[in-house]
Amino acid sequence: MNTFLQLVMNGLGKGAVFALLALGFVMIFKATEVINFAHGSLVLFGGYIVVATRDALGWAGAAVVGVISAGLLALAVERLLLSRSKLADHNSLALLTIGVDVIITEEIVRRLGVSLPFIGDAWDAKPFQIGEITLFRTHLVALLVATVLITAFYLAFRFSNWGVAMRAQAENREAAALMGIRSSRVTATAWLVAGLLAGVAVLFIATQDFSGAGLSRGTHSIALAAFPAAILGGLDSTVGAVVGGLVVGLVEALSAEYISFDFSKSAVFLVMLVVLVVRPSGLFGTRETTRV
Repeated sequence: MNTFLQLVMNGLGKGAVFALLALGFVMIFKATEVINFAHGSLVLFGGYIVVATRDALGWAGAAVVGVISAGLLALAVERLLLSRSKLADHNSLALLTIGVDVIITEEIVRRLGVSLPFIGDAWDAKPFQIGEITLFRTHLVALLVATVLITAFYLAFRFSNWGVAMRAQAENREAAALMGIRSSRVTATAWLVAGLLAGVAVLFIATQDFSGAGLSRGTHSIALAAFPAAILGGLDSTVGAVVGGLVVGLVEALSAEYISFDFSKSAVFLVMLVVLVVRPSGLFGTRETTRV
C-alpha cells in the first residue's frame, strides 16, 4: 500500500506538469483550431535560456527569463508566421509548426552539444520521508505550482474579458468578430500563455526526479507526451487537458512500477486509443453533430 501511495503522489506530480503542457495545446487549438506541434521546442528553448543565463542571473532570475523567453518565442511564431498565413487551412498551419519545431529543436541540440544540464536546482533530487513513503520534492513542487497556475488560468478564463473573448471566439469566430472581439489579440494571447506554461514545465522536466536526464532531445520527447493527454481529455476542453495530464502521469508511474519502465511510454498511448474508441472526441471534448 505504501508503494502504491508513493506512486500515486509521484504520478500526480508528473501529471501536473503534463497538464500544464496539455493546457497549452488546448488553448492554442481553441483559439485557432490549429494543433501546435512546435510545443516541444518551446519547452526546450525555455530550458536552454535558463542554462545560458543562470551563471549570470542565478537560478531564480534565469528561471524567470527562461519562462518569459518561451512565451515570447511562442508569440513570435504566431505573429511572424501563422498570422501571415490566414488563408492557409488548419492542416497546412499544423505542418508549418512541425517545420518550426524541427528548426528550433535542432539548433538548441546543436548548441547544447554533449552537455545534458539539469535545471531544477531549487528542488531537484531532494526526496524526503513521510512515514514509510518516499516522496520526490520535484513532484510535490510541480503539483503545487501547477495547482496555483491552473486555478489562476481557470479564474481568468471564466471571469476576465480575455477569457470571455476566447470562449466566444472558440464558439463562433464570425459572431465574435461582429461583437467587436479582435481575433488577432485573442490568438496572440493564447500563444503567449501557452509558451509561458511550456517555460514553467521545463523547470521540472529537465530534472533527475522527473526524467533522470538533463536538458536534451529527450526533454522534447517528454514534452510531446502531453499531446496524448490533450487528445485524451478533449482538444477543445481546458478541464479535459488537466484531467488528461493527471491520467497520463498516473498511468506512466503505475505501469512503470507494476509492468515495466519501457512499457510505461506505450501505456499512455494505449489508454488514449481505448478512450478514443469509446469517445472519439475525448473524455470532455465537444461532440460534433452534423445535420443531414
